[in-house]
Amino acid sequence: MIRTQNVRFFSFVSLFFLTFLCFSILDVTGSEKSHGSKELSSDTTFQHDEGLIVEQEFNAGKMIMEHVTDNHEWHIATLGHTHVTLPLPIILLYDGKVHAFWSSEFHNPNHSYKGFILEHGKIRAEAESDKTVYDFSITKTVFALLLSCFLLLWIFISVANRYKRNPKSAPKGMQSLLEPLIIFIRDDIAKSSIGEKKYEKFMPFLLTIFFFILLNNVMGIIPIFPAGANVTGNIAVTMVLAVFTLVLTTINGNKHYWVDIINTPGVPWWLKIPIPLMPVVEIIGIITKPFVLMVRLFANITAGHIIILGFVSLIFIFGSISVALGFGVSVVSVAFIVFMDLLEILVAFIQAYVFTLLSALYFGLATIEPENH
Repeated sequence: MIRTQNVRFFSFVSLFFLTFLCFSILDVTGSEKSHGSKELSSDTTFQHDEGLIVEQEFNAGKMIMEHVTDNHEWHIATLGHTHVTLPLPIILLYDGKVHAFWSSEFHNPNHSYKGFILEHGKIRAEAESDKTVYDFSITKTVFALLLSCFLLLWIFISVANRYKRNPKSAPKGMQSLLEPLIIFIRDDIAKSSIGEKKYEKFMPFLLTIFFFILLNNVMGIIPIFPAGANVTGNIAVTMVLAVFTLVLTTINGNKHYWVDIINTPGVPWWLKIPIPLMPVVEIIGIITKPFVLMVRLFANITAGHIIILGFVSLIFIFGSISVALGFGVSVVSVAFIVFMDLLEILVAFIQAYVFTLLSALYFGLATIEPENH
């Protein structure tokens, strides 16, 4: 049976952890003047021409990149020439003042509002200035992070309350789903990688990253609002996850861990003196380990989305040549899309497991005692 206080502690750790993630992806942009075409948002597929709406030719590359990158608004659907979008709050700090408004204010031919302009997904000041625009807007990714934060807290607080009310009863509902996963992380990941004596203090973090990654991986597969955001395919999010692992590993590293880095055992002295080659290699390894965590999660999730969107694009590309050809290709594309969706569900669990397992292994290496080395 899972202890209630551990589940509650995990919930509060999740709140702090995910709040930090939200701030980590806030954009800080300079106010240098950008060149190139102006864009309203990532999902705008029409332009105004003397009051008439003119459709643009389908651009597969643009469509794919728009769906895997962040945005200041959330495109929900397109009905004819009508784009159903959810405007998100724009919060800017510029010249010592806070400017707040909705992203829909940029829906004009110049894509500008109150001296600010939206270009290529970035907000800058219209007038040339040396002052920096600090963008603290609630973007699509931040909104999805807040949503996943709310869901995690609601789920685990509800489960903790049920354990508190019925400590001796058999798990039901969400309890029966989560308890095997939590026990699996505790017994097969934390205990086996860190050890019986020290695994408990790392459990809140390991549970947080596992369920955070798993939830956002699954939500990213669902194409219907409020799911569909590519959270774990955002390099800033995976970077923060990896930095947390690095910081915890560094803080909890014992004397034996640091001695092995500075004076690696079993290595010839001429690789340590006069040029400390092995210590340099070991220090580089400290940085490359979380870097690999960051890139692996980001690349696998983003690649899956790109492949699926590529098959979707084939339908429209061949459909523009011939309607019959488009229908014929759609049969094959839909079959591959269904296959890739099922594969992504598997990848969602695997990536959450791998990230958690490797983090636990790093913690174990940092806290291992000499007699067990």
